[in-house]
This record gives sequence, C-alpha cells and structure tokens, in this order.
Amino acid sequence: MEVKLETPGGLVRQVRVRIPADKVARAYDEQIRKIASRARLPGFRPGKAPLNVVQKQYGDSARMDVIQDLVRGSYPDAVTQAGVNPASAPSFEVTAEKPGEPLEYVARFEVYPEIKLRGLDQLKIEKPQVDVTEADVTKVVDSLKKARRALEPVERAAREGDVLQVDFEGSLDGQPFAGGKGENVEIEIGQKQFLPQLEQSLVGRRTDDAYDTAVDFPPDYGAENLRGKTAQFRVKVRSVREPKLPEVDAEFLKAHGVDESAGLAGLQGKVRAALETERDKAIQNRLKQQVLDQLLEANPIDVPQALVASETQRLREETAARFNAGKLKPEQKQKLLPDEMLAPQARRRVSLGLLIGEVIKQKQVQFDQARLDRLLDEVSADYQQPEQIRQYYRSRPDLLQGLRAIVLEEQMVDALISGVTPTEKALSLDELLGSKK
Repeated sequence: MEVKLETPGGLVRQVRVRIPADKVARAYDEQIRKIASRARLPGFRPGKAPLNVVQKQYGDSARMDVIQDLVRGSYPDAVTQAGVNPASAPSFEVTAEKPGEPLEYVARFEVYPEIKLRGLDQLKIEKPQVDVTEADVTKVVDSLKKARRALEPVERAAREGDVLQVDFEGSLDGQPFAGGKGENVEIEIGQKQFLPQLEQSLVGRRTDDAYDTAVDFPPDYGAENLRGKTAQFRVKVRSVREPKLPEVDAEFLKAHGVDESAGLAGLQGKVRAALETERDKAIQNRLKQQVLDQLLEANPIDVPQALVASETQRLREETAARFNAGKLKPEQKQKLLPDEMLAPQARRRVSLGLLIGEVIKQKQVQFDQARLDRLLDEVSADYQQPEQIRQYYRSRPDLLQGLRAIVLEEQMVDALISGVTPTEKALSLDELLGSKK
C-alpha cells in the first residue's frame, strides 16, 4: 500500500492511498465466493450456482462492497504510515477503481495542533486573603431565620422592613400602559425590588389607605416607552404586616441539622464551617481562572473545527437542559441557541482542553485517586443518602469521567502555580463571592 501525505492548509490533512491491483482482485474474488455460497438463483440449488453466473448477477454490487471495505479497512494503517493523529472523522473520495487496476482514494481529515507551551514560568497569580467574620456568620443565620419568618398584621403605619400587600395601576398622560398594573402584590419596604419612589411612598401608609404618587422611570429602564418618563400611580394598601423572626429553638435547630444541645453556638459553628468551605472553593476557582486565562493568552492555537462543532452541540444540550428546554426538537434548540452564539465558548473549551492535556503531559501529572474520592464525598454530602449518590456516580462512567476531569484540571493548576509566589489581596467574603451588598 502506497501512502502520500498532503497538507492543504491549517489543520487539514489528506492522505492519498494506492492499494495494489492484486489485493483488490483477491478481495473481489473472496466476496464473489461468499455471495455464491448463499445465493439463490433460478435453475440452481442454493449455493450451487457457477461463479460466472453469480458474478454476472452480483458483480457490480460486490465490487462496490469490496471498495468500501478496502477503503475503510486500510485507512487506520494509512494514517499510521503517514504519521498523523486525526482529530476528526475522515471524508473519503475514490479517485481510481477500474477492474484490474490499483484502487486509489483520498482521505481528508483534521489533525490535532502541534503545541509548544509558552509562558508557564511567567504566571502572575493574585491570591485572595479572606477571613470569615462573625458578621458573615450572623448574616447567614439571619437569612436562615428570615426564611422561616412569620408575617403578622399590624394596625400602625408602615415602616422599613414591613411587608405590604398592594394594588397599583400606573398611567402616562392619563392612559394606562402595559405592565403598569398589579393586584395583591407583596412589597417589602427596603428590599429595593420595585421602583424606589413607589416603594418609599408606602412608608407611613396604613391598611386600606388609597393614594396617588408620581414615579420617575430611569433613563435606562427596560421598557423603551417608559425611559425617562414620569408616571402617575394609584395605590391601594390591602394590608401591612410585620415580619416576626423565629427563635433559635429546638425545632429551628433540628430543621438545620443541629442538635438541640449545641444551641445557637452549634448553628453558628455549622454556618462558619460551610462558609469556610465555600470560601476555599471560591479561592481555588479564582486561582484556576487566572491560570487558565493566562495559559490561553500565552498559547493561542488553531483548533480542529470538528471538535468545535462537537463542543458547540454539547453546549447547546447543556444550556437547553439548564433552562428546562431539553425536550425541544433539535431544530428548535438550534434556532434558540444558534452556532454563532455558542461557537466562541466552544472554541475556548476546546483550546483549553488541548492545552491542559499538554500541560499534564509535560508536567507528568499523575491522577490523584484520593482527591477524586474527596470530591465525590463533597458532591454527595448534600444528599440525605450520600452513599447511594456515591454508588450512582461510580456506576456511571460518564459522570465519573466528568469528576476525573475536574480533579486533573485542579492538579494541573497546582502544578503550574507550585513555583509561583502569588501576590495577596485582602477581600471580604462578599467581595470574593461576588455579592457586594
């Protein structure tokens, strides 16, 4: 078999393959004999028809089958002989296939890029320094209490923190506008979930109050027809209720998985431990993001379009599932999430995947099974029956492979920053987690 490698451009490669005529002839004769052994032709017993009769009846289809088998069967040896590593499935074109002559074909495919890593010794890492404070713990405990609060009606005037049930209807120049009407709407004064002037107008109001108030829409308001306009709102207060937070009693503690004997201190300790875990994960994610961004910036590479297309489809399915659109038809998903929207992220994923693989190989990173076990414990810890979750992951190679990829990525990050002295930056927990309230 003769093989010639050609490089049309970029990552595209093609091999021209020439299979000797005698090999083609032997394969054809063998195929005819196979057909003859089971052929049922008029005037002959099954499998007893002469070869020339069988060849006249089935010769053309037998030759096409032989060509297809020879092309696909010889392709793996051809790319090995050419010394290339295909990254995509090939397309075939038969260029010569006359009886008695060699079979010639061209296989066209993409290859993985040749990667020469740069910039690994020039990483600049900023590591957040974050303390979990008593205020952070108190904030979470207050949130837990607020989630189980009761709302009690009051006769007094409304003040900040109260929850009011109201009807309202807005108008511009005396005309109602779309989206300007609400009935039995709950507004908590101070939460800034509604237009500020409308919310603040509720302060001092009582149950059954009805009043008019002017509200200015900001210049960047979502509805274009309301931007920068002043509307008049008619408001009716149906009720004023004051939130009552629960006591941290036995029932409250039990609801949050804390023994009664541990009391408030036990709840605070559990909250602190959870915040510290969340902090450590967030710090690790920031370090990883810095490494990946710099790795990608220092090592721009061409990526096989076939891999980008495959990753684009995977992103489409993931995104559709997140938005409960997984049951849409493929053409509906394509319209909702077109390739041009997803391709940049897919290309980044493919590039990082190739670069990470090269770093792992260059740094000789060995997979850490103990780290995978710890990650599996973390994933299953939030469920009532964690051992069942662990067994479920272990029974699903695809899910387990996803966790393995996370572990290897974290090990790669550790290997790259092991020789780097990071600069430290003090942050609050809210700043680290992206909540700057």
